[in-house]
Amino acid sequence: MFMKTILALGWLATIVLSFTPAIAEHPLAGHRFLITSTRTGDTEIFVIDPVTGDARNLTRSPQSEDRYPCWSPDGKRVAFTSDRDGTMNLFVMNVDGSEVKQLTHLQAPAVAYMPSWSGERIVFGWHGEKAEMASINADGGDLKMLGLGHDPCISPDGTMIAYTGECAGGVSVFRMKADGSEKKQIVPDGNPWGAIFPAWSPDSKRIAYAFKIGEALEIFSCAADGGDIRQVTRLGKISTPPAWSPDGRWISFRHTDERYWSNPERMKKIYAEHPGDKRPVWIIRPDGSDAQLIEVTRYGCAMDGSRAQWQPR
Repeated sequence: MFMKTILALGWLATIVLSFTPAIAEHPLAGHRFLITSTRTGDTEIFVIDPVTGDARNLTRSPQSEDRYPCWSPDGKRVAFTSDRDGTMNLFVMNVDGSEVKQLTHLQAPAVAYMPSWSGERIVFGWHGEKAEMASINADGGDLKMLGLGHDPCISPDGTMIAYTGECAGGVSVFRMKADGSEKKQIVPDGNPWGAIFPAWSPDSKRIAYAFKIGEALEIFSCAADGGDIRQVTRLGKISTPPAWSPDGRWISFRHTDERYWSNPERMKKIYAEHPGDKRPVWIIRPDGSDAQLIEVTRYGCAMDGSRAQWQPR
């Protein structure tokens, strides 16, 4: 029996060693994503390893919908929105899910959504009677309104905010200073479909965003001033929202076959059914090469528009 045990352990060690180099050499080795998943029956926030599929439920709040997670710049905390107090408000927690703190106290029908974080400042959308933007300290102090707009994303250097603004033809990519001043449309065309969700590159020099082309939403990128527009994806379906890897070598995005959120009845049906493979995570190089599905997210991703957020390094 002793010898059989030794042989079995040796066989197991051989298997582990044979797989370890393959994992270490994977282009996403060492990265982790924040995603929303319905594997528990409702929308919860998970941190996952995109190579091994190891996953941890951070919110563990079965009576609420938890969405739009984003990392703190040091990767030790997570901001997110949750309706656990009756409407979507902004919360922060440690990366292990502990020490949850509520930062906003909006009342329905107002909602908070799509936060991003730079330094100790978090910007987020505030939808009440109108679509506005706001910023707040990570401890819940110094709330400031930033004016009209959707989906604000603060640059990593903390100086600028990219956001979705109204324009002729629909909406487009706008930019402003972090205090809400000097608002300017930087992508000239209008997108009647929305779902632009601009996101800064880690060096604060480029912005990725989704834009309508034909009957699809594709990922594009532009320089911080709106110049040098490049089409990144050419998948012919619905690709949004984007997020950059911390080394700038990849862009993640969610991919689906329809804009169900544009039809209230269809959206209600999709959210209720939780189809397992409806909106997984993909990645692509910023030059448009090497587009691929993250296989461990093929099933179970939530239907909401949360980014697949890369943990800072």
